[in-house]
Amino acid sequence: MDYSGFWRRFWAGLIDAIVLGLITVVVDLFLVTSHYEISAFAKFIIGLLYFGLMESSNRQATLGMMALGIKIVDMDGNKISFLRACGREIATILSALILGVGYLMIAFTKKKQALHDMIAETLVIRS
Repeated sequence: MDYSGFWRRFWAGLIDAIVLGLITVVVDLFLVTSHYEISAFAKFIIGLLYFGLMESSNRQATLGMMALGIKIVDMDGNKISFLRACGREIATILSALILGVGYLMIAFTKKKQALHDMIAETLVIRS
């Protein structure tokens, strides 16, 4: 398997952050007209659904990942389930909480895995 490196994953993540930002702005605008405001919890759920549904789809990738030609697989190269994709997304919190070291691990591990990839037993490969 051709593992995806740090910078390709970084740019895919940046694209996904922009996409999620746009989605939450649209949802927020819709709710503001109804005199509500989107909560941090709702933003988390939107992100969880975005990553969970996209990564467990037949494309096995988010929009950012598709743009950079990478996808998520399990350790055997197979498509991951929705629950595994959601678990992986929740584990990204840990990768970020330790000052981003969980993400930096991509540059130094044999299979270019971040901490959350190791926890979820997933790989990010070039498609």
